[in-house]
Amino acid sequence: MDQTLERIYKCILIGDQTGTESAVADALKEGSAADCILYDVMVPAMDAVGALYERGEYYIPEMLVAAQAMRSGLAVVKPHLVEKGVEPLGVVAMGSVKGDLHDIGKNLVAMMLEGAGFQIIDLGIDASPEKFIDAVKSGAHIIGLSALLTTTMPEMKIIIDQLKEANLRDRVKIMIGGAAVKKDYADQIGADGFASNASEAVTLARVLIKK
Repeated sequence: MDQTLERIYKCILIGDQTGTESAVADALKEGSAADCILYDVMVPAMDAVGALYERGEYYIPEMLVAAQAMRSGLAVVKPHLVEKGVEPLGVVAMGSVKGDLHDIGKNLVAMMLEGAGFQIIDLGIDASPEKFIDAVKSGAHIIGLSALLTTTMPEMKIIIDQLKEANLRDRVKIMIGGAAVKKDYADQIGADGFASNASEAVTLARVLIKK
């Protein structure tokens, strides 16, 4: 890896937003291909951040600043990716379900997924089933349902049931997460997968998009 690409990697790892923007711009000027910058440098950097979190060496604040640095770099490289016709790995619609006003976890997962090469549709907080249905109709390959509260967990099943009623269930993969949610609940309501943290969500999304 040349020095400029190594700078991108290191800046993302330490959460240096300005440094990441500058290094990505320099790499493009030096002739590095936009898709190589993304998939050979930036995505591996975020994978390393996820691994550090899994090992207990990084915590949520470190993941957040790294993800923000990644987004800063993406803002620089995205126009070049569009110009080259580089497609995202898939489209993920993320939202905190109806009645749930918490978004820190959802936002972190969205940033980590974006850093992994997915296109994100952010449905925000208190998202109604109709918003998720519309996202599937618009082409989302995966929907991510977040619930922090046990009182809002039933909304996840409502969304899945309404997707079935609309004959859309087979068109999308569904992953769920949040402080209130466990794997057995995902199995119970017929979701395709459960992730307990942002790093796991990236791994799960990669598996689901292949299916």
